[in-house]
Order: sequence, then C-alpha cells, then structure tokens
Amino acid sequence: MQYIPRLITAKLLHFLQFFPSVVIIGARQVGKSTLLKHLFPNYSYVLFDPFEDVENARRDPDLFLDNKALPLILDEVQYAPEVISAIKRRIDRNKKPGQYILTGSQQWGVMKQMTESLTGRTVILQLESFSLSEIAVNQPENSWLEKWLSKTNEIADFELLNLPRPTFEQLWRGFLPDAQTLPLDLLPAFHASYQKTYIERDIRLLADLPDLHQFTRFVRLAAASTAQEINFQELGRDLGVANMTAKRWLSLLREIFEWYEIPPFSMNTTKRISHKPKGYFSDSGQVCYCQAISSPQAIGSSPLWGALFETAVVNEIRKQLLWMTGACNLYHWRSHSGAECDLILERDGVYFPIEIKAKTKPTRGDATGITAFRNAYPQIQVANGLIICLAENSYKLTENDYALPWRIAQRASSSTIS
Repeated sequence: MQYIPRLITAKLLHFLQFFPSVVIIGARQVGKSTLLKHLFPNYSYVLFDPFEDVENARRDPDLFLDNKALPLILDEVQYAPEVISAIKRRIDRNKKPGQYILTGSQQWGVMKQMTESLTGRTVILQLESFSLSEIAVNQPENSWLEKWLSKTNEIADFELLNLPRPTFEQLWRGFLPDAQTLPLDLLPAFHASYQKTYIERDIRLLADLPDLHQFTRFVRLAAASTAQEINFQELGRDLGVANMTAKRWLSLLREIFEWYEIPPFSMNTTKRISHKPKGYFSDSGQVCYCQAISSPQAIGSSPLWGALFETAVVNEIRKQLLWMTGACNLYHWRSHSGAECDLILERDGVYFPIEIKAKTKPTRGDATGITAFRNAYPQIQVANGLIICLAENSYKLTENDYALPWRIAQRASSSTIS
C-alpha cells in the first residue's frame, strides 16, 4: 500500500525540535505506527503488548531503557506505564529535544501517566483516521478552515478536492486507512473484525463487562445515535440498564477514541439553552456496519443519511483543528424553542456558526438556525455563517451566510465576499 502523507506531520516535526518527548494518541489502526515508521525508519522501535512484558520493560524499566539507543519510539505505551517514570528521570538529566516518541490508544490511561510524570517534558498530539484532504488526489498544503477562522470575510473561490470515490461509498467505507484499498465486498468483514479485535478487546482490558453481548448491542445503539443530543435515560431504557451504566459505557468508548462529544454553547445571560452534549461516532464506516447498511447505495434511502453526513463533516472539522496552531473551542447550540445550529467554533472572541445539510442545493431556509443563533446573542461577535453541503460551488444564501461544498480544499485566489 502506498504511503499517504499525513497533514499532522509538520506539527510533529516542529514539536520534536523543542520537546524531549512527544506523545501521539489516537484510536487503533488510524496510522500512528505507519506514520512514525515512515518518518523515522532508523529510530529504535518497541511495540508493547497487553499480555506480554516485552523485554521485561514493566519489571525493570531502567534496564530496558539502558539497552535502547536514542531516539526511541515506544508504541502503545499504556501497556508499560512503568517505563514513563524511568523516561522522566532520564529527561531530567538530559533535556535534549526529540529523544522519545510515545504512542497510546487509550486516552485516559496515557494522559494520566503523562500528567503525573512528564508534565513540562512532553507535548501531546492526537492523530485521527484519514481526512478528506489526505485521501484526495490533490492534497492541499493548508486547511481551508484555518483560513476561514483567520479571515472571517474570505469564503469564496475555493478549489474542490478531487476525491477518489463518490460520497456514499466514502461514508460506507469510513476513513480508517486499511478500509481505503479493500474491495467493497470485504468491507463488512473488515469492520466486523475491527469491532471484535480492537473495540471489544480494548474495552475488556479497561473494564469488567459481565455481558459482552449486551455491550455490543450498546455500541450499535450508540452508532444509531450519532449526531444527536445524548439522552442517557433513553440509552439505558432501550437496553434495560441503569443510566449510570450507559454513561460509563460511553465513557469507555471515548477512552479508546471511538466516540466523542461536543458540549452545548451557553452564556450566563441565557437560561433557555439545552445542556445536553451532542455525541458522534468517530468513523462513518463503523456506523454503517453497526446499523447493517448493506451497500453504499443503501445510504441514500437510510434514515441515518443526514446523521452520517453530519458525522463525516464534523469529523473532518475536528481533524483539521488538530493540524492548526491556534486553539479553537467547539460547541453545538439548541434553544428551548427548538432552534439549533450544528456547530459553533469560538476563536479570539469571535463565534463561527456552521450548519450541515446533506443536500446539493441549500436554500435561504437552511440558514435559519444560524440566523436564530445570531439573533439570540446580539452582544457577541458572530462571523459569517457556513452551510456545509454537497454543492459543487460556494454561493451566497443570506446577507451573512454562504453555502460551502464539503469537499473544499483551499482558496484558489484572493477574494472577499461582503
């Protein structure tokens, strides 16, 4: 399989120039090991195992490290947490940048160890599965999202990504690297294996699950709930388990990066805002498998079509935010009266509203959620709104809002819409 460049590479290389260690976290099979082996083929490399004490690293971490040349890559370090304290002692003696690269696929376990032992000595990067920009034939150098957030009036005249397959097929495949090259008839088996081999196995390592079959049902129910506000009471009732059990199980999915949540936007001056987070599955292909969507063509008639498209778009935005240098907060908004806006991005005191519509020709009416958000908060600075959709070009919908194709690349020329 030909190596596909990852857009987080520049950030990783930059960090290695200044920090003694860098930690890369992310779900199983998103390409952490492939990225590092490609960039650093001559580095020492060790892959840890949950059932075997590789080279006695857990029993005697100092002896283990004494016999490893630097720079050193330690893959799946959550399975040998004893090594982290030993690394700390070495970094305290020698703070030379770029000595260690650690990876982990269980975020709380890795983060806890990093927080306790390597504070100030490391920086953490998150790697997700492929983005549209990475699988496109014309891979862009920069993120359109960062340009939009930096220059709130510049929206038009973007190039389109040249994607290798139609939208339905891409969503059905998902964005895991190994799913990109398999024949269509093998994808259900791939996603079934991924769930059994990685999701269920890692969950069993994290928690005691007396009924794995019931947890599997829960994963499928969570997949059906992607792009919706989370109602733990309903989740628990549908499975016949307590609300706290549903919360704990979702937390386990978050820990292995298969599920994430976007908090609601609220301000102290307003009390009519929903306080429920919105939940998303991390891969649209896994959602299709869990919901027995049998083919790419079946997506178009599925009741999950809109949720699948929203999940893919929100995932794409999250991935682009990981490449960016500046911080950005992410929210969703829903008023007590039912008006809602899928995403609100906050940066430098400016709020950037986004609606997501699974259609080719959004109309003015599709911007009503953004308009409602803007009217609800006249005291804050709200930028031009975007309706991300399946259109082939960007165009103006309202005085302040624009339709934007989801397979956008970057601006082809300098142009400003006012």
